[in-house]
Amino acid sequence: MNNHPNSSGHNQEQPAASSPPGQLAKAYQFREVEDRWYQNWLNHKNFRATMDQSRPSFAIVIPPPNVTGVLHVGHALNNTLQDILVRYRRMQGYNVLWLPGTDHAGIATQNVVERQLAAGGISRSEIGREKFIEKVWQWKEQSGGQIINQLKRLGCSCDWDRECFTLDQGLSQAVRAVFVRLYKEGLIYRGDYIINWCPRCHTALADIEVEHEQTAGSLYHIRYPLADGSGHLVVATTRPETMLGDTAVAVHPGDARYHRLSDAAVILPLVGRKIPIVFDSHVEKDFGSGALKVTPAHDLNDFAIASRHSLPSLKVMNDHGVMNAEAGVYADLDRFACREKIVADLKAQGLLEKIEEHLHGVGHCYRCATVVEPTLSRQWFVAVKPLAARATAAVRRGEINLLPKIWHNTFYEWMDNIRDWCISRQIWWGHRIPAWTCESCAELIVSEEDPLTCPQCRQSLLRQEDDVLDTWFSSALWPFSTLGWPAPTKELKMFYPTSVLITSFDILFFWVVRMMMMGLHFMDEVPFKDVYLHALVRDQEGKKMSKSKGNVLDPLELMDKYGTDALRFTLAASAAQGRDIKLAEERIEGYRHFINKLWNAARFTLMHVSENDVVIKNDVAIGNGAAIKTESAGLSLPHRWILSRLSKVAREVGLALDAYRFNDAASTAYQFVWREFCDWYLEWIKPDLYGDDPAVKQQSRAVLLQVLEDILKVLHPMIPFATEEIWHALPGARSSIMIEPFPGPADVYQDDEAEQKAELLMEVVGGIRNIRSAYMLHPSIMIKVGIICPDQIKAAALSELSAAIKGLTRSKDLEIKAQGVRPKATAVNILTGLEIFVPLAGLIDVAAERAKLDKEQAKIDRELSRIQGKLNNHKFLAQAPPAVVVKEQVKKTELLADLSTIAENRKRLAEL
Repeated sequence: MNNHPNSSGHNQEQPAASSPPGQLAKAYQFREVEDRWYQNWLNHKNFRATMDQSRPSFAIVIPPPNVTGVLHVGHALNNTLQDILVRYRRMQGYNVLWLPGTDHAGIATQNVVERQLAAGGISRSEIGREKFIEKVWQWKEQSGGQIINQLKRLGCSCDWDRECFTLDQGLSQAVRAVFVRLYKEGLIYRGDYIINWCPRCHTALADIEVEHEQTAGSLYHIRYPLADGSGHLVVATTRPETMLGDTAVAVHPGDARYHRLSDAAVILPLVGRKIPIVFDSHVEKDFGSGALKVTPAHDLNDFAIASRHSLPSLKVMNDHGVMNAEAGVYADLDRFACREKIVADLKAQGLLEKIEEHLHGVGHCYRCATVVEPTLSRQWFVAVKPLAARATAAVRRGEINLLPKIWHNTFYEWMDNIRDWCISRQIWWGHRIPAWTCESCAELIVSEEDPLTCPQCRQSLLRQEDDVLDTWFSSALWPFSTLGWPAPTKELKMFYPTSVLITSFDILFFWVVRMMMMGLHFMDEVPFKDVYLHALVRDQEGKKMSKSKGNVLDPLELMDKYGTDALRFTLAASAAQGRDIKLAEERIEGYRHFINKLWNAARFTLMHVSENDVVIKNDVAIGNGAAIKTESAGLSLPHRWILSRLSKVAREVGLALDAYRFNDAASTAYQFVWREFCDWYLEWIKPDLYGDDPAVKQQSRAVLLQVLEDILKVLHPMIPFATEEIWHALPGARSSIMIEPFPGPADVYQDDEAEQKAELLMEVVGGIRNIRSAYMLHPSIMIKVGIICPDQIKAAALSELSAAIKGLTRSKDLEIKAQGVRPKATAVNILTGLEIFVPLAGLIDVAAERAKLDKEQAKIDRELSRIQGKLNNHKFLAQAPPAVVVKEQVKKTELLADLSTIAENRKRLAEL
């Protein structure tokens, strides 16, 4: 793409960096730099999307964090990846919209405010609904913006002028419009159904909001006497307290053991109520005795059986998880206390056949971890199967691309077996359901506007539903409600569908699929083209982070300690598709060193370049008007090589970001900057920069400046702050780097010959350096080097590289021969197609080196003896913590490796 982003209409004036132009502070003071540049970007509206139709659009809607939220590492990963893409596309010239906002988080937010009231001895019921909602809004205004400020600290370049909240007036209007239309289409209905109920939050939960944990429980085998006195059936259950609501016992119609019991009945233990035996194919013949208690008001499958057999439903528990009047003598007992009492009474009456240990999945509330109670309740539902079918078809046709691909089968399986979505919640904070009941004639009115009178009887006694909608209902509309729907806005036309959604896999079914369903139904178009599902961030051992384990890494603390850029780059470098991230502070510290390396390379560059070194891509004007283009323009080998490699690296990073391979983009940039640019190119051109030839110096300065500029551009999406600071320290008038063009692959710089010669240089220099290291030759010692190379072409290349080889290896002489015999007292390194020799006579004192090795070996032997004594001690192995034992074993392995190295060094000395 050649569109230059400076046409976006942003204010191009930028303040100077903290260091004067041409200078950088000795050390990178990240906190001061981050605060100053972020405020500068805000002041100059660098994040703002425009209604410029001349440029292609790129849009992302942020997964809205809960208004109660505080930034955690999951947020940091998710928003870092989004920001990398946003900055990358902005630099490519797209009209970028990254739309931010927060979710009202019904249950979570209500819980926060209820706890505040409870601290003052007040309950929400005492102050009433209206006053309570006022309190929540007050809390939101005072404390609800915390996570937004933390996202800014992370460097997120959202269009903050467009920030949304799911209870904003416009979004609330969209919610009502959707509800009313779905109701009129018969896709929203009210009915009695088994729902998941949280006794702590006092609200219904959708299936996806229930977290199932494998729990060690008990399976109780209970005797149900036959009504005719001829025996009993044994029924197994994990929840004996619900037996008080049994209205039948079911057996499989194909189970020969029970054919004789057609039209029979049993007596419900402890209650004495006569209930029928029914035959239903849902029963598993091989589970327990093959007889199943049917409790329609407290189990989904039992509810279905009762519907097929016209059985009554009996609720024996209230909304607090306490047994109600229908439980008889067990009324007012907590459900778990009731369980203990019932088991004791069954034992006393000889009706408990046995108790078995049983591992089973127990549902917990995703908010408060309370055990969920399935219960019969009158709720509002969305009939989702027609909506789900269309979303599934869109994925199968490739209209929505799920990444990584491993999620496709899980997606199809869940969508194919989807159940109706319970959308009503028994709380006050949220979108109140727009339905009213006429108290005069019982007419139900569903309307976008608050009705004044009943359309049926014209009376005005109307009572609105107390329940609010599931928080995820409004979130499902996020991609289009935030752009002004239901009004046909310009923003919808320009930015819908959005380009990509980046989110965690754990809300794929909470949120992503519901956005698909709603987007297709109301916009007749998918809400996004790509969905990138990133994995979880775990601790360095791969364990899930939790406060109870004490292994939580706080991103705010990490940014304070290492800088935002270091954290961002670590997360990007770790974000391999489909693989959880093992986050360790040591890795963040390592990438801080990388940023320091870049900083120091920039300081070195600024020692040499000046205002006269003006560089323009592909046709570079250097002070005196010479041009940098290709080899014919007189570029020397190191410049040809680095420009060729830079062109490839820019292409590779761009392709990786296009494919959401963030780790590959970071790794490619890291390796190029650290190894090729800093370790090789800068060292290679130092003789030119410090030399006496003005033309050579000028060429080196110009290429160095150009390469550093493009490196900063390539790194900017991942490392925004340090790159902006360095960018403004470089010579010349400069706008923000974020609206500079991202480097595209420049074929004019492609130079395979230069790359091959540079690879040869690095191989040979590395071989010589290995010899110096192996024989512990001090860097100040000048050496002689001989190379035997039968290949004439390679030999000619080595001759061309001889000055660089000598300079990079501290060699005073280099002899290249087609053949020869290895001299005595010479170190050798055999590489592909050549041999390197370094004469050692007079360079090392063999006796002294042997004495050093003897001393080092004695020290290692003593330490090994100590460690081996521990590892042979059975008491130590039995009592020491496993981590301590492992530490000693690792140390032993390291010492044995050191002994092997000493043996190798002795062998080398013997050869001399």
